[in-house]
Amino acid sequence: MLSLSDARVVDLSIPVEPGVASEPWPAAIESFDHEAGAELLAENLRGLGVADVTAEDFPEGMGLAWEEIEAITHTGTHLDAPYHYGPTVGEDPARTIEAVPIEWCCGDAVVLDFTWKTPGTEITPAELDRQLDELDHSLSAGEIVLVQTGADELWGEPAYLTDFPGMGAAATEHLVEQGVRVIGTDAYGFDKPFGEMGRRYAESGDPGELWPAHFAGREVEYCQIEKMANLDALPRRTDVPLVTTPVAIEGASAGWVRPVALFEGDG
Repeated sequence: MLSLSDARVVDLSIPVEPGVASEPWPAAIESFDHEAGAELLAENLRGLGVADVTAEDFPEGMGLAWEEIEAITHTGTHLDAPYHYGPTVGEDPARTIEAVPIEWCCGDAVVLDFTWKTPGTEITPAELDRQLDELDHSLSAGEIVLVQTGADELWGEPAYLTDFPGMGAAATEHLVEQGVRVIGTDAYGFDKPFGEMGRRYAESGDPGELWPAHFAGREVEYCQIEKMANLDALPRRTDVPLVTTPVAIEGASAGWVRPVALFEGDG
């Protein structure tokens, strides 16, 4: 049995970071240091009727530090709920993030290597099966699939938004039909890059070119983790014990998450 006191932990996340070039809608973070915290806490106490409290009354004139964050739920590493893709899955209401079963987000993962694939191209069912064959691995219900593109190495650069392959509708459905509920990627998005989808749509006029992997979630129920990192740091490709539970936000389409993989000793 794995003991947490002896476990090796691999962090598979990127941070919520202000002003970064690899976020189209970056977070805005206002930080309050300990001196500002003393002023604000004293103001709060005065509002409660403790009229003579000032910042200087706190030990060394310092209160508590904190931050105020303005960010979309899809900033940083996050897990998309089925509601992100549409209001329904088939004929059923789509789950929002607080309704996603915790059991879906904890389990063994398999990492599929697509670092060889050309950025902007679409991952197919046959390519998924080929990667599984190379690992001599068959998927089981409840297993988590992680798609490694290597794009996390570009974090902080504009190229992070453009230089990665993406999943397609058929590939997404192919995994979900085998009992996979959660699929992750170390790229900015689960689908192909925005510009590539737009180019294909402009060329063909086919609306199926727009976010096809996401919109597959209107037919099959699944969640996706976007903006993972450090998949190359995992000591093995299969049977990766993963915990990736999202922050529960009432009625939301996604929740921030810090996925961690746990291994015995050196893994």
